[in-house]
Formats: sequence, C-alpha cells, structure tokens
Amino acid sequence: MNCFITDMREKEVINLNDGCRFGSVCDVEFDTCSGCIVSIIIYGKSKCFGLLGRYEDIKICWKDIKVIGDDTILVDFECPQECKKCYNSNVFDNLFKHR
Repeated sequence: MNCFITDMREKEVINLNDGCRFGSVCDVEFDTCSGCIVSIIIYGKSKCFGLLGRYEDIKICWKDIKVIGDDTILVDFECPQECKKCYNSNVFDNLFKHR
C-alpha cells in the first residue's frame, strides 16, 4: 500500500499501550541525507479552547509505528507522564462516571 504524506494527515494516531488517541499527524521529520522518514509529529492539544496555548507536541519515531491502516496509525509509544494527563483526561469524564 502506498501512502502520501497528505493521506497521513487524515489518519488518527492511536497508542497500542493504552488505547489513547493522540490526534492526526501534523508534520513529518525527514533525514535529508538518506531521504527516510525519521518521525511523525502530532500537535499538542489546546488548553482552554486555545486561549491558553497548547500542550507540548508529540514526536513519535518511525520505528514505533506498528501499522498504517486506511483510517488509523497504530503506534507502540511510551507517552511521558504529563502527556498521559493531557490525552487521557476528558472534561466530561467526571460527569458520567458511575459511582
């Protein structure tokens, strides 16, 4: 299967370790000497609707990508602790939590 970089921007990146959804690929890093892709970059989530900036970007090495499918990219990525708080929490989680 051939894939263009513009096609990768439409695919959602999902972590195999915890099922976390990172978002879509925003940028790709190349090695200019070899012409190979080194990593994919996902922009950080917005803080407070973008008014307070955003979290750090996520940079996933090419070797951590396991599968590139039609709609998703599955990665085996160990997310930093501050990243886990950002991507695994949802504003509405506490509203619908069963007690």
